[in-house]
Amino acid sequence: MPVSSSGHLVIAQRLFGFTGAEVAVVIVLHLGTLVAVIIFFFRDIVVALRDMKLMAFILLATFITGAIGVLGKNFFESLFNSPQAAITALFITGIILLMTRKISTGERKKTELKDGIILGLTQAVAIIPGISRSGITISTLLFRGMHKEACFKLSFLVSIPLILGATLLEFKKVDLAMNNNPVNITAGFIASVISGLLALFFLKLVIKQAKFYYFGYYCIFIALLGLILIK
Repeated sequence: MPVSSSGHLVIAQRLFGFTGAEVAVVIVLHLGTLVAVIIFFFRDIVVALRDMKLMAFILLATFITGAIGVLGKNFFESLFNSPQAAITALFITGIILLMTRKISTGERKKTELKDGIILGLTQAVAIIPGISRSGITISTLLFRGMHKEACFKLSFLVSIPLILGATLLEFKKVDLAMNNNPVNITAGFIASVISGLLALFFLKLVIKQAKFYYFGYYCIFIALLGLILIK
């Protein structure tokens, strides 16, 4: 869902008093959704692997996001301990999603070099907990005049190398989290696979019906709720 799972996790951790390997837990749960993405978009992935132009587009966006993520690693990690930052970012995500309501449906299905650069930059912003990666990337492509279903596919195809890269970068923390609490981490992983598949089916339906902006109301509601509950 385009509502920032990492933002929800940061807020939930503060509300329920969770402590420990916050970044590692987020990555493990994202790995679960990655498996869901691979299952859901398997045919599109096969097509993408045969399309050199599309692969170059995905790699360009990934390189830009990865470079910014590595350079700003300490800054981004610090935000995972700040529910106030997550609340603010969720509110911003909500505003961006609501802005898509006034965007007329584009017809462009082919990507351009500029799309890859912009997508890479917006994905980097989405490292911040509370900024939805799928929300901001789909919105960006909609603003660029691309067809809504193409936006949906591209957003998640680009996420695959990004999540794999983040996992490799934080492998030691993920390994530590697994060793300390393997049952709970595994349960979270399985739950994220199942919920990820259900979410993708639902999101595809919502985008087809041009109701994508509805998620903006939800993000703003959660941000306001978090503001009330967390002091």
